[in-house]
Amino acid sequence: MAHDDSTPIEWQAPPLATDAHFHVFGPIEQYPAGTPDLRYPMPLAPLADYLALAGRLGIQRHVFVQPSGYGRDNSCLLDALRTVGLAAARGIVDIDEEIPDAELDRLNALGVRGVRINVSPIHPPDPALAASMLPRIERMAARCAEIGWSLDFLAPGWLTRELFNTTLKTLPVDFSIAHMGMFLAKDGVQQPGFQELLDFLRHGQSEGGGRCWVKLTGVYRMSTAEGFADTAPFARALAEVAPDRLIWGSDYPHLSFERVSSIGLFNLLGQWFPDEALRRRVLVDNPATLYGFE
Repeated sequence: MAHDDSTPIEWQAPPLATDAHFHVFGPIEQYPAGTPDLRYPMPLAPLADYLALAGRLGIQRHVFVQPSGYGRDNSCLLDALRTVGLAAARGIVDIDEEIPDAELDRLNALGVRGVRINVSPIHPPDPALAASMLPRIERMAARCAEIGWSLDFLAPGWLTRELFNTTLKTLPVDFSIAHMGMFLAKDGVQQPGFQELLDFLRHGQSEGGGRCWVKLTGVYRMSTAEGFADTAPFARALAEVAPDRLIWGSDYPHLSFERVSSIGLFNLLGQWFPDEALRRRVLVDNPATLYGFE
């Protein structure tokens, strides 16, 4: 899917449709990189460009996600939140686990509703990594529980699987998993990690599965097929077991994947789910529940 704003839109979003995972980047002189180990060149993807795209797609609610390039400097995201306003926008930030309560309250008033736990999707397997993340995850979960926020995980599939086996099943807060858990589509829906995710969702509240939300995002990061066709079985399998815990996001501006069409990704959601009621759950009802939209 080439990046081409003339891609025709194949279906109509329901009112109050939500893009629950995307990033904005302002001018580098105003919003410099916040980390020395950048995964990608810092793009210019200003709020106005994103809102123009969202308007074309019929997206009326927006959940800004802090990109890794800004580190824990959330200035660009918070400025975007202020501009769009609390009625239509929420934010997922990256913060220190010992952040003062007063700062948490300030962020909450601006519309922040979660904290990102972000590991590069191409991080090679490391048997010590999950354990090393545990203190931060547990502390952040406790802080989020106090204020009613969620945790938002991005990790490669091997790490998602390890976190499920060590940490996620006992979290005291809701949490979301980006990019369908980053299980590579070439390995099929029967791969053990994805099957474990489905089992966890299937067992619901009894084992903590009711706290787990899955983002139908970043399919080009897990796919190798033309038109990302190999991701459809993953999306449909998730919808079969947990239609009330799926949310969608454009992952705009498709960092490290410049030749991806946001409209093409929106069209893909319609191809996965022909049923209008299911689309409405994914785009409207589920994100409203997770992020507290009226």
